[in-house]
Amino acid sequence: MLKTLLEQFGHTAFRAGQEPVVRALLEGRSALAIFPTGGGKSLCYQLPTLLLDGLTLVVSPLIALMRDQVEALTAKGISAARLDSTLDAEQLREVYARLDAGTLKLLYVAPERFANEAFRQRLKRLPIQLAAIDEAHCISEWGHNFRPDYLKLARICRRLKIPRVLCLTATATPKVAREIRKQFRIATADHVQLSFHRANLDLRVTPCAAAARKSLLLEKLTAITGPAVVYVTRQETAEEVATFLAKNGLAARAYHAGLPAEFRADAQSAFMAGDTRIIVATIAFGMGIDKSDIRAVFHYNLPKSLENHTQEIGRAGRDGLPAVCEMLACGDDLTVLENFIHSDTPSPRAMGNLIGRVLRLGPVFDVSPYELSTVCDIRPGVVATVMTYLEIAGIIEATGTFYATYRAKLLNTPEKILAGRPPAERKFIQRLLDAGELKRWWLYFQPTELAEKFQTRREKIVAALNDLHAAGDIILSVWGVRHGYKLKHDPGDLNQLINQLVEKFQSREKADLARLGQVLNLSAYRGCLTGYLTKYFGETLPQPCGHCDRCRGVPAKTIKRPKSRRATDGEIAAVRQLVDEKHAALATPRQLARFLCGMASPAATRARLSRHNAFALLADLPFAEVLAIADAA
Repeated sequence: MLKTLLEQFGHTAFRAGQEPVVRALLEGRSALAIFPTGGGKSLCYQLPTLLLDGLTLVVSPLIALMRDQVEALTAKGISAARLDSTLDAEQLREVYARLDAGTLKLLYVAPERFANEAFRQRLKRLPIQLAAIDEAHCISEWGHNFRPDYLKLARICRRLKIPRVLCLTATATPKVAREIRKQFRIATADHVQLSFHRANLDLRVTPCAAAARKSLLLEKLTAITGPAVVYVTRQETAEEVATFLAKNGLAARAYHAGLPAEFRADAQSAFMAGDTRIIVATIAFGMGIDKSDIRAVFHYNLPKSLENHTQEIGRAGRDGLPAVCEMLACGDDLTVLENFIHSDTPSPRAMGNLIGRVLRLGPVFDVSPYELSTVCDIRPGVVATVMTYLEIAGIIEATGTFYATYRAKLLNTPEKILAGRPPAERKFIQRLLDAGELKRWWLYFQPTELAEKFQTRREKIVAALNDLHAAGDIILSVWGVRHGYKLKHDPGDLNQLINQLVEKFQSREKADLARLGQVLNLSAYRGCLTGYLTKYFGETLPQPCGHCDRCRGVPAKTIKRPKSRRATDGEIAAVRQLVDEKHAALATPRQLARFLCGMASPAATRARLSRHNAFALLADLPFAEVLAIADAA
């Protein structure tokens, strides 16, 4: 074990916590490793992989992290690959060929990959010795960034008869850890948790007014040297703050999901290389970022939870040198954060619409998440969660994900494309090209409809198009993701099922609001701030940390909400005028309230209503008050 550790990874000894995890896996037991960010979690499955005969399956939610890990392992001479949406048909074939040949040691996949029935069947034929579940807190419905596809992983691992599972996370409360252990049948003795206390991180909370916040941030960033990350809630805030800092002489860039991919990549590269000192980002930035010399992390806006806060400050000072982690705590953020939470909770009417549509489609069906989201006016993430709940309940089973539409541009004449092919293949391709609907320079294909017309398998049509693309005969593009399912059991009383699902989402709403309340309590806490955070994660410090605001004697302050105001007569009149316009996307009080709070719903977005003058008209009012106004209108 130590020999492999030195030869393959260049380490003469294990870091804290790694050895008991590795030994548990080598002895055939599953384990849970809760290590702080940068604590060496990856080695806990990479080393056992080299000492076990067979394949290790690594489940990760982040394509960028998968890519970086595979590149790093390949550089060490370790056979690793990834399956993700960025691979083309030829690259996919190569990975599957290596799997079938048994030459792969590690395969990285996203949790959504298991929705493909053919992929699950392929895995059954492989000698999988270990499954590593990264970001395992996503398994818990009560975790801070729950991913519905994670809920199915424990059951999938048992069906595949994987002998050992390693769950990894940097942020799991005792409740979430218990849930992970229960789902994966991990013994308490094989739960290895390191301290959340990092002595080089200087924790600070500075209550401030919204009007003074930008100037305060500028002052604090000017006073420190080295790279810094500033976290904000909204994309427009990232742009505004980055522009402000740049105008005042600091090398700052914005980073958020609304930027084109090449802009995000350029901003990240500049930050990693040191050309940009400060990155102002939403939470889209940071996962998998391996930059050891970040000297400061500022929360310009309040984080949504202590888990988010801990994960984000964990990116500072990974080199062990001192780093500042400061929250600029402003009560003005509360309304926006609370309204975001409320906007994710579907109404009983919307839930009924979704369930009615899905469960009346027949024994075998497929749906477009985008269409369901828009028609039912439920956010895509919520739609995905509902479908997962139906799977967990045994009502439906996922069969696969596919694209509804393929578009091809011919790069050669049909005669050249057909030349040299066997007669049967030439006949099939000719028929396929003739069936394409020509629009300008592109031929459009609907493989599902063509399969029925040709009396053949859909996969044969898709394979033919991919082969033409790989041969350089066509340029191929795809869109319109659809998810296939089959009905497993009668759902019974639909009204009862709808009520149960609505209650689940209402419970999650309460839990998310409570988590936000715990963030507020951090500022008001009179004791050691580090101790407050570690206690939240189930760890009691033997003594105060000595390096936070409270330990330095900075007094606690309660974050005050801004004085509430009443909607003006003009605003009420504008709401009534909006109702009189009778927009289908704003038909219910909850839809209207979300719109007035500045929360763009799927239906309102499709109707392009976010450009309406009344959008976000009451964004500074609490959701409950706006809902009452919408009800009265």
